[in-house]
Order: sequence, then structure tokens, then C-alpha cells
Amino acid sequence: MTRYVVKRILLAIVSVLVICAITFFAMNAIPGGPFNSEKALSEATKAVLMERYNLDKPVPVQFVLYMRNLLHGDFGVSLKTGRDISGTLFSCFKVSARLGATAAVCAVACGIVLGSLAALFRNRLIDRVIVFFTTLFTAMPSFVFATFLMLVFCITLKWLPVWDASNKSLILPVIALMAYPMAYVTRLTKTSMLDSLGQDYIRTARAKGVPMVKVIFKHALRNALIPVITYVGPMLAYILTGSLVVENIFTIGGLGQQFVKSISNRDYPMIMATTIFLAVVMVICNLLSDIAYKIVDPRITLD
Repeated sequence: MTRYVVKRILLAIVSVLVICAITFFAMNAIPGGPFNSEKALSEATKAVLMERYNLDKPVPVQFVLYMRNLLHGDFGVSLKTGRDISGTLFSCFKVSARLGATAAVCAVACGIVLGSLAALFRNRLIDRVIVFFTTLFTAMPSFVFATFLMLVFCITLKWLPVWDASNKSLILPVIALMAYPMAYVTRLTKTSMLDSLGQDYIRTARAKGVPMVKVIFKHALRNALIPVITYVGPMLAYILTGSLVVENIFTIGGLGQQFVKSISNRDYPMIMATTIFLAVVMVICNLLSDIAYKIVDPRITLD
């Protein structure tokens, strides 16, 4: 177990370094620069700014300088605002983490419940209704669903505000982000539950007179959760990347909106910092998901 965790951490470090290199060189390969849109700046002023932020040096040299500062925990400053990126990054991530964690918990909880109901009432009305909505949510992108929710509940019905300082402003973004993961978890849970309910140990438990509720939630559901746990890591990655557009639609001041804004402004340090931060979060989520396999099912061997 320890050997596996250490190996995964080393692979995670290599993955993050590769992501840093690809993002940095791809970003600098695009024509233009962060100060090209500033029409009020003279050529002399632009040259001074380029020299100040090391943008006048060759790209490989810029990459080495950036990685050296990054190893010391320095993400640099924003080229547009001049503010320290670390402070902006963590303050925005608090909003995104709150939104993403709420959406993830709701997606897993609702998906497990709906998947269990669909398996227990297979080929009945409940099952068909659940299958219909899961298919709908799977086919609909999050930004389309977010726009639809805003149009219906904010503009037409006026039940919820587009944005305010209370928790009501997170209701629609959470629903928009959790729709697709919830549908996928529902399908995984239903398939796994149907497979578990047909196993010999379930029939034995029923023959011994074990209550049906205990058979389902203690025996069948525990084994059915293994594929769900497998999906939790990628699901968190999907919610984080999906929130980039959803946060922008609902004007939530999170990391996603900051990332979209930095791309539009060609703010190189902010793009790099956001990409690296999200990559580290995704790698950690996948690592924790792999370790959770072993906790749920000790029969799984991690090599």
C-alpha cells in the first residue's frame, strides 16, 4: 500500500511537470501578447513592461525562470492587475470549492438513491422515469442546462435571483453542475446493484430471513459502490472544469471565472497558476479515489 502511494505521488509530480511544460509553451506559441490590446501604451512603455516580466527573453529561458520561482512557492503577479496571484488564487478557490463540493456530494447522494430505486423497481414506472431523466441530463451540456435554469427560474418565474450574497445564489449552479455526474452515478449504481442482487450471497441472505432493507443497504449496496468510487475522482475533475463556464454564466467570483478572464486578457502567470492548481487538485482527487478502493474492498490489491 505504501509503495503504491509513493509511486502514485511520484507519477503525479511528473504529470504536473508535463502539464506545466505543455501549458507554458502552447500559451506562448499563440500569436500576440498580454500588452498588445493596450492601445494607450507606447512602444517604449510596452518594452519596459516586457522586460519587467521577463517576456523579452526566449521562451525556454522564461520557462526555467518561472519553474524556479514556482519551486519556491511564488506564482508571480498578474500582468493586468499587478496583484499577487497566490492570494487571488486561494480566495477564488474557496468559492469554487464550496460550489464543487456541494455539487459533488449532492450528485453522489442523489445518484446512489436513484440508482438503487431503479434497480429495485426494474422495468416499472419509477425505473423508466429515472432512466428518462438520466439520459436527458447525460446528453445536455452543463452550460446549456445552466442557461436553461437561469432563463426559467430567474427570468421567467423569478423564483431565484441571478446573483446575491446568500446561499440562494448557489442553488442553480449546483443543480447545473451536478446533473451530469448524478445521471452517470445513477446508471453505475443501477448496473452494479442489478449485478449484486443476482449474486449467491444475496440469495443466501434472503433464504436466511435477513430483512430486505439490510440485504440491500448492507450487502448489495456496499459492493455496488465500488464502480461509483472509481468514478468519484474523474467526477470531481469534471465538476472543477465544468465550473469554469458555469461560474461565468452565473457571475460567481470563483476560480473558473478568474480562469476564463485570464485567458481573455492573455494573463500568462494567472493562466499558468490556475492550470497548475487545477492539475494538482485533479491528481490528488484521483489518488484519493484509488486509495478508497482498498478501504471499501480489502480484496483489491494495489500494485
